[in-house]
Amino acid sequence: MTHLKYSLLIQWSDEDDCFLVGFPAFLGQQWRSRGSTYELAMANGIEALDSLIIAYEATGESLPEPTICEAA
Repeated sequence: MTHLKYSLLIQWSDEDDCFLVGFPAFLGQQWRSRGSTYELAMANGIEALDSLIIAYEATGESLPEPTICEAA
């Protein structure tokens, strides 16, 4: 699955009182999803990433290259 190659950033926000989810490879809006728990943020983030990929594909826009880490 292509979406599993993309990094999700999950960070607590005191201001929003929830976990925010972002995708560093996709420029633009910093935060794309949220959740009241870490688990919910992860689930919502995966759903948001799937929707984001579908939107890119529907418009013919090229997906950004995912950042791949090399094991030490």
